Amino acid sequence: KRNQKSMKKFGIFILAISSQLIFAQANRFVYQVTMKLDSTNRTDIKTETANLDITSEKSIFYGEKRLQRDSLLKRSFETKSFNFDRSQMENLRSNIDFVVEKDSKTGTKNFKSRIGRDNYLYTEDRAMDWKILPETAKIGDYKTQKAETNFAGRTWFAWFTTDIPFQDGPYKFSGLPGLIVKLEDSKSDFSFDLKEAKKINAIATFEERGSTITLKRTDFIKQEKKFKEDPSAVMAANSGRGGNRNQPSPQERKDRETRMKEEAKKKNNPIELQ
Repeated sequence: KRNQKSMKKFGIFILAISSQLIFAQANRFVYQVTMKLDSTNRTDIKTETANLDITSEKSIFYGEKRLQRDSLLKRSFETKSFNFDRSQMENLRSNIDFVVEKDSKTGTKNFKSRIGRDNYLYTEDRAMDWKILPETAKIGDYKTQKAETNFAGRTWFAWFTTDIPFQDGPYKFSGLPGLIVKLEDSKSDFSFDLKEAKKINAIATFEERGSTITLKRTDFIKQEKKFKEDPSAVMAANSGRGGNRNQPSPQERKDRETRMKEEAKKKNNPIELQ
């Protein structure tokens, strides 16, 4: 009996350790993101890959190109070799130019993005209320159930699976009784489709070059709007905070402003309408 008790205790100990190892590992869920960013040209469909890295404590959602771009910059800084192919950096420009970090214990969602040369962070201040619907579907290998929510001016439909025990999903979406496998808005402007799931050693981390400005979401939106209207003025106003930076020539500045304004015109259908 004593041996049986010892074996039982040992079994519980091994189970506890193995559970810790499972949760100590990180999980990466790879999504295909489809975006119609220009409401005047709905045939112009942008497609990118994004990752949702999850541990037992937090998650991070980001574009794959952001990770590649960050790795390239990191290598150039470490080797002090700044003569890398600029066209390579240009090819890694992404429409998913933000990072969303969620804290599973506190429920906090932090949104990080750049405006011009500056890093910004705000904490999402709006609740996400889901209505779970009776409709079910088999998506890939997963049994899923449909849910609906209204968020940031759009109606969203999600298909989640309880087969994956993370109450998380792409972008700012979370709070369902399982992982979101598919997500799309009612106008089919944006969709997120799970393509791959795998174990990784650790979640992605990004080096923030320079300081990060923390502000309210409403103030971030104001700053973003100001930048779209006059990018050069905002960059000139903020240039003093960055220390010694190589200042572009007047012609380079003019070309950049023209390009930024053209890009802003074509990005008139953001994921958040309100």
